[in-house]
Amino acid sequence: MKTVIADKIASVAQHKGLKRELRVSAEIPCEEGVLVAVQILNAKSTYNTLELTSGRMAQLKPGDVIVGALGHRKALFGYSGHLPESLKPGDEVQVLNIGGVLGICDSVNANFGQPFNAKVLGAVLEFPILGERIGVPARAGIEQMNDDEPLNTHGVPVVALAGTCMDSGKTAAASAIVSRLCHLGHTVDAFKATGVSLRRDILAMEDAGARDTSIFTDFGVITTTAHNSAGVTKTMLNKLAAGKPDAIVFELGDGILGTYGVDAILNDPAIAEAISCLILCANDPVGSTGGVRLLKDEFGMDAHLVTGPATDNQVGRNIITERLGIQGINAITNASDLGDAVADIIGLGAQQKAS
Repeated sequence: MKTVIADKIASVAQHKGLKRELRVSAEIPCEEGVLVAVQILNAKSTYNTLELTSGRMAQLKPGDVIVGALGHRKALFGYSGHLPESLKPGDEVQVLNIGGVLGICDSVNANFGQPFNAKVLGAVLEFPILGERIGVPARAGIEQMNDDEPLNTHGVPVVALAGTCMDSGKTAAASAIVSRLCHLGHTVDAFKATGVSLRRDILAMEDAGARDTSIFTDFGVITTTAHNSAGVTKTMLNKLAAGKPDAIVFELGDGILGTYGVDAILNDPAIAEAISCLILCANDPVGSTGGVRLLKDEFGMDAHLVTGPATDNQVGRNIITERLGIQGINAITNASDLGDAVADIIGLGAQQKAS
């Protein structure tokens, strides 16, 4: 055990209350969620920031000591990498995302350049037994996931946003819906169900007015997969529904055909039954057409609305309406209309308390 001074602590370590002075161990369990201290080795001019526990973005530079969590990532637009099989101080890993996920990079997106390389310093220790200096490897997350607990939304309407791929406007749409429902006088909770650990999206939902928010990282999941996505989604739905909001809005990160387990969630009968309004976010008319058909053919689910860049102008909206018979509403230019449409679908439109 030795002492290191951290310059930056990534948001993936949100719930640990770590201070800059840390105790680290040379014995590093190579398991998802284990917090590790590393030192940045190279400079980058793009994709060069780290989301801190405060939610702020901080630029990384060579020599910075940061705390991240071991994990994997399989991103369409970004770095992809796997969990290392073994690690010791002096080994190198890569920073796979802005939230502080650390692993061995397998694939690079040319738009982002090479990832940050980082020298491993040791596993971050915490000391759970008061008064005893017995350290154990710290892990991301603070809450317990209960896969066996049956889903019970207590009748709370649930709005789900699925996308054709990353960067299809899901968070912007979720935030617009949360904001409008709050303006109408309703209490709204929100969460992010799938993806790689990064709090930016739920922070945006909080800024839009969400009362309570959650993300899979809270439960120790660094990257969702088909094996854990449905379970953690049910856990978050149960948790937020117990607080009796007027509505719950949740975002399915990545795309319907991605690797983060969106398909497992949509295939889960209990979750599918709980969804009151399903919104597709698409980048273009072809994506919107394929996405709506995929939701119907693969999952037996009907999209109620389409939003995203495919609805940026009237041409795109007309194509969606004419070909699919579904209303297309842009979340940026017509945010209130999108929120009002959702309110009507989930039965809150007639209960407007303010305009």
